[in-house]
Amino acid sequence: MQYTSLGKSGMKVSRLCLGTMNFGPSTDEQEAFRIMDAAVDAGINFFDTANIYGWGENSGLTETIIGRWFKLGGGRREKVVLATKVYGSMSDPLDGPNNEAGLSAYKIRRHLEASLKRLQTDHIELYQMHHVDPSVTWDELWGAFEVAVSQGKIGYVGSSNFAGWHIALAQAAAKERHFLGLVSEQHKYNLNCRLPELEVLPAAKELGLGVIPWSPLDGGLLGRNALLKVEGSRSGGNTERIEQHRQQLEAFAALCQELGEPQDNVALAWLLANEAVTAPIIGPRTLEQFESSLRCLDVKLDESVLKRLDEIFPGLGGAAPQAYAW
Repeated sequence: MQYTSLGKSGMKVSRLCLGTMNFGPSTDEQEAFRIMDAAVDAGINFFDTANIYGWGENSGLTETIIGRWFKLGGGRREKVVLATKVYGSMSDPLDGPNNEAGLSAYKIRRHLEASLKRLQTDHIELYQMHHVDPSVTWDELWGAFEVAVSQGKIGYVGSSNFAGWHIALAQAAAKERHFLGLVSEQHKYNLNCRLPELEVLPAAKELGLGVIPWSPLDGGLLGRNALLKVEGSRSGGNTERIEQHRQQLEAFAALCQELGEPQDNVALAWLLANEAVTAPIIGPRTLEQFESSLRCLDVKLDESVLKRLDEIFPGLGGAAPQAYAW
């Protein structure tokens, strides 16, 4: 396994992050346990979840499954850099209007305590804002996170789905308070979604944030079975999008066949080749899917291949404003 620092922090994380969104809704507890055991055995130390995973009435289920896995012992908790998120509603009527989607010092405190209880741990290495809440001041947010850090309940703060200018505002406010601020941004980024290259990636690089791409296979569109429409594959339900992008996907499949590598591993290797990227999030539903993803770490793409990928999936011309101003 390969490791790198998470943004400007001194914390080392694996170059692949295990996403757990499927644990509960699509993957039963025992299979989830097998996947997490295999991840640790493979050297993956970076696990990502969120308090709302499990969804709806089952919100919190994924964290609960991870907590039960930690409870098995054997050094499981000590081997994991744990990341979870706060923002969504957890269907807790006791919170009343304060449980609506969003952020506040009140909500951060209550939802952090609930996550710790479900995860059966006393600390979380990376606590992430699942979305930006423009109605709440950074003084309020940083004040809440500073307390959680000082109490030892969280180690670092991250963001998710922030725009470049949100990251800039957050870091400027943190600097005024002599606080470390954000160390990571979790963002949708893949060959077919290159919008972050305009501003999010440059902002993250300049301000010391590691980028953690979610949906690295674009919901299965970039998976090995996308064109085959295999039932149960990661491309399930993508028929309309597959037809929309068929020409690109066929060219991508042909290139991958030349390379002798499946599409999903090439798509992940493309992300890993970007120096702004810390660790793509892989979200396996089965142990087989997890094991097949590990191969991407050994796939090296030379300049000629990267150029061909740019031709198949053209970006927006690089970073702003150069991409559109000249």
